[in-house]
Amino acid sequence: MTKRQKKNLIRICIALVSYLVLLILDKALPNDITGSGIADGANALFNTSYGWLLTLTVFFIVYLYIGYDVLKKAILNIAHGHMLDEAFLMAVATVGAFALGIVTAIRGEDIEGFDEACAVLIFYQVGEWFQGYAVGKSRKSITSLMNIRPDVANVVRENGEIEEVDPDEVTVGDIIEVRPGEKIPLDGIVVDGDTSLDTKALTGESLPRDISKGAEVISGCVNLTSTIRVQVEKAFYDSTVSKILSLVEEASEHKSKAENFITKFARYYTPSVVIAALLLAIIPSIITKDPMTWIYKALNFLVVSCPCALVISIPLSFFAGIGASSKYGILVKGSNYLELFDKANIFVFDKTGTLTKGNFAVTKVVPEDRKEEILKLAAIAERESSHPIARSIVNEYGKAVESKYTLTNIAGSGIKAVNGKDVILCGNEKLMTSEGITFEKEDGIGTIVYVAKNNEYVGSILISDEVKPEAIETIQELNALGCKTIMLTGDNEKIASHVAKTLGLTAYKASLLPQNKVEEVENILKTKDQNDIVCFVGDGINDAPVLMRSDIGIAMGGVGSDAAIEASDIVLMHDNLKGLPLAKKISRKTMRLVYENIAFAIGVKVLIMLVAAIFTIPFMMYISVFGDVGVAVLCILNAMRANSKYKTKIKEIK
Repeated sequence: MTKRQKKNLIRICIALVSYLVLLILDKALPNDITGSGIADGANALFNTSYGWLLTLTVFFIVYLYIGYDVLKKAILNIAHGHMLDEAFLMAVATVGAFALGIVTAIRGEDIEGFDEACAVLIFYQVGEWFQGYAVGKSRKSITSLMNIRPDVANVVRENGEIEEVDPDEVTVGDIIEVRPGEKIPLDGIVVDGDTSLDTKALTGESLPRDISKGAEVISGCVNLTSTIRVQVEKAFYDSTVSKILSLVEEASEHKSKAENFITKFARYYTPSVVIAALLLAIIPSIITKDPMTWIYKALNFLVVSCPCALVISIPLSFFAGIGASSKYGILVKGSNYLELFDKANIFVFDKTGTLTKGNFAVTKVVPEDRKEEILKLAAIAERESSHPIARSIVNEYGKAVESKYTLTNIAGSGIKAVNGKDVILCGNEKLMTSEGITFEKEDGIGTIVYVAKNNEYVGSILISDEVKPEAIETIQELNALGCKTIMLTGDNEKIASHVAKTLGLTAYKASLLPQNKVEEVENILKTKDQNDIVCFVGDGINDAPVLMRSDIGIAMGGVGSDAAIEASDIVLMHDNLKGLPLAKKISRKTMRLVYENIAFAIGVKVLIMLVAAIFTIPFMMYISVFGDVGVAVLCILNAMRANSKYKTKIKEIK
């Protein structure tokens, strides 16, 4: 709990205890003609029939203590022309209850209203406290993940001194020093030092990332081992950590249809019930000539009609859902996207970096019994190349190779490595044919590199982009939910067909240029049914136009990319596809809770409003309080369920 929540809880407890003591005294002591036990003692003391003033005074003190902020809010809202809200309804109902109590006391009848007015505000404050606690708990789910905002930046000045400043005071080009245990405050380039970074707050990766001079680093990561110096590349407002924090903070501004409905509903509902309460107080009073009874009924009607349960619990349900998503590294930009994601049924995927790892790896060497020799010869030829295929061969061999060979790049074919009489050929079919090498043609999904030495064919290496381990399971789950899964890729038909078949995709399109992907998504959007929702899942860098054009754009692993933050509606910070079915489950549960709360709140309120208007029941004000505060608390507790029951998934995702 926050200090304010603790303070309010203490205030509620004090008021509740005081109220119960007064209630017991009022009911336990013998009553006088005014109907008040406390007043009886006052009559004996003052020998007057106005002892009920003591009852009024003590209850009114408790009333002001627990409800001064509600009354203040109601007065300020009236002054600003915004009177028809829950504070206004509570103020009118409780002040009216006190007025009724005074009238009945003056008339010498049983006093009604003093204790009930206090009870209304006490339990209203209980409901408000539960709301604040629930929001705080959901916010904690976000801030625990997003506890990445750096407190200070250590700027290295020209004289060599270190000055500790606020991160937003640092300018681009400044050199900052980051010590072990500190968060990197701004994005930049390492200019001095080697260290390891803890990036799990941003990406969910459990293993540290090693970095050295020249490496790019992003704000929010924690320096683990050694002091480094970083040249700032972006101002704080434009840094990764600032953009992510803004994303979370602005999520509440993007309201769902359900929230907008409740806002509009409350706008018309509140004045309607006020008018209905006035009519209930006036018309039957004229007919029956019993105004006290009908005014009391109208006050009960006002208390129960307060739309707190809907106005509080519906946004809270979405906030809890966004909080639950954030715990697992799924950042949702607004409740409208969470609501929309529940209906999402067409998932369009980019291939490289999304369904596949986007890095080449050696997957097969033929013949297997000469694997070591083949990899060594290929590594000698490819040792100086920066091409991803060449690096995958060198990394697979993993040993130092001879540097005495002279390397010649044969454009479009491969590399020739010469050392005296030794000649190594490493390349494609075209190289083998042009050099007159008889070779065994291989057939595989990926890039095939043929190796020959001294005019003798040695073997081949198959290199391909690896499918992400979680991709198959994710596609299966989405297919099981009745979703269509489509892949768009720039790779050739053969590779695309293989990946689509391996993953079990519904459909795919191959050999697409970036602009072709936008066209394909446009076609999908044009041909879809009215209720279909199209999600595009990409890396958030090259796919920004498609991310923005689709109904919901989902960025994979784009934490360090402006495109991922700006173009997408949902960001999977952990770069793991398992976040998709989990987000689907969270959104589905959130929407179920929203509809449950709407049905329950409206149903109970309508029932109690009818009872309050038609029947005369003892303690009706307390029943009305339950219809308002009790229903609100139950709806709040139900809304908080959106932030639970996903604990078993977090290890799988990270």
